[in-house]
Amino acid sequence: MLCYDLRAIEAKAVTVDDTLNADDAVWIEGDPTPVHAVHVHGRLSTAGTGRYYFSGHLSGETTVSCRRCLSDFAAPVDEEVHVVFAGDELSDDADGDVYPIDPGAIELDLRPAIREEWLLAAPAYALCRPDCQGLCAQCGADKNLGPCQCAPRVDPRWSALAGLPRTDAQ
Repeated sequence: MLCYDLRAIEAKAVTVDDTLNADDAVWIEGDPTPVHAVHVHGRLSTAGTGRYYFSGHLSGETTVSCRRCLSDFAAPVDEEVHVVFAGDELSDDADGDVYPIDPGAIELDLRPAIREEWLLAAPAYALCRPDCQGLCAQCGADKNLGPCQCAPRVDPRWSALAGLPRTDAQ
């Protein structure tokens, strides 16, 4: 469930080894959601009064479109995560890795932080394979499936050279 009792964390560090399901309510429409559950493991401990530190790892797969041929494929997401949770005393110099804790909260929910770290780690522009040929610029055929039937395209800027007499160099 990725929710932990703050009193237990204050007593001693907690080992996190859980999953965030692909159908969890934390995901928002348009997110690069995971194919299967995201595996989260690490350590959750205190980092001073009212502050908690999570250091761990998340891994899973997300479905993305290839940037060359537009076919969908499963891309791995594998990321180290280091975040701080703090109450109202968030300092002005806090960066994006500090997540607020509601005053009076008795549980710490890691899910919103894991979701955000997942969004940052998920590839935005990926290739289905390193040698992806992409789509034909003229007809749109997937060149990974074979050559298309388009005539070779000649850049019109070179058309003036077509009328010149050809000489064979020796």
